[in-house]
Amino acid sequence: MILELLAVGLVVSACLAIYLDEAVYSVAALACTFIFMTILYALSNAIFVAVFQLAIGAGTLAVLFLSGEMLSEKPREKKILKKMLPAVVVALLMSFPAIFFSVVVTPANVSSEVSFAQALWNMRAIDVVLQGLVIVTVALGIAIILYERKVGES
Repeated sequence: MILELLAVGLVVSACLAIYLDEAVYSVAALACTFIFMTILYALSNAIFVAVFQLAIGAGTLAVLFLSGEMLSEKPREKKILKKMLPAVVVALLMSFPAIFFSVVVTPANVSSEVSFAQALWNMRAIDVVLQGLVIVTVALGIAIILYERKVGES
């Protein structure tokens, strides 16, 4: 039951990170996503992956939080609850299959003797490379925006 609750929290916080307009709230929701993912990895006996995810998440959040504070415009009105409610409802609907349906799929080319930790380190190399590429792209985009602001002010 705890894994299902963590999955729901992961989906809801990820949807809120995308949906929220204000940068601070969006980064806070992304922090919750990273924390839920770290807990899921730790509960699946992939401690090194959990520590790695937490370290990468902390660095990413620091960059996003600082750049979001510097680059975003401050909203005039505070109707955050009315904007969050549809996103939470949609995220809850998206997470219902994780709660109520349990589908076990074993690929033909993967042995069932592979542990979760081994699968993360040995079979997800492209995923790790793409996650690093996304982080580098975000950092470069922020650097370009900051450079253009600096050139525009002088």
